Amino acid sequence: MAVTQQLARIPATQLAACRQSVEALDELCSFTSTPDEDYLDMSWWPVALKRAWELTGANGRILALLRREIDGDEEVNPAYRDHPNTIWEHPVTALEPPQVGDVAEALRAVTPGAVHTVVPSNPDRIEAELGRTARDVVGDLAEQLARQHTILRDFYEEAARRQLAIVLWWD
Repeated sequence: MAVTQQLARIPATQLAACRQSVEALDELCSFTSTPDEDYLDMSWWPVALKRAWELTGANGRILALLRREIDGDEEVNPAYRDHPNTIWEHPVTALEPPQVGDVAEALRAVTPGAVHTVVPSNPDRIEAELGRTARDVVGDLAEQLARQHTILRDFYEEAARRQLAIVLWWD
């Protein structure tokens, strides 16, 4: 079974409900409580993106903010770990609207071109630089990784514009 990162943009009031209710969090993580356009399936791309961001030479503050995109901040509802639908050991985490704005800013600071540039041209270096899953990409890895960065940046920018929180989990 592939493990993929899922994101959902939600109002702060809905995040508060998820913090209080395992059922509300399960509805969110089951893709039933939020419009489809407010979910994003990043597949395994965040793993390669995290390494690519490091290779761009972005400063420490930017990298710390970008790592939040992968890890979130605090766990939404620790009781959800015991829910029957929970199949992965990573907790469901969230970023509040102010942190979402910070991550959106960091994603804008690293350009898709910079991400594209750091992808090794030598196929033998791809796994060492970007991780095991990156070596299995069919097609232009640099182009696809830059596109995934853009998709993620746009998702966060829209959340920041709408002052939404983002919930993150691995499924």
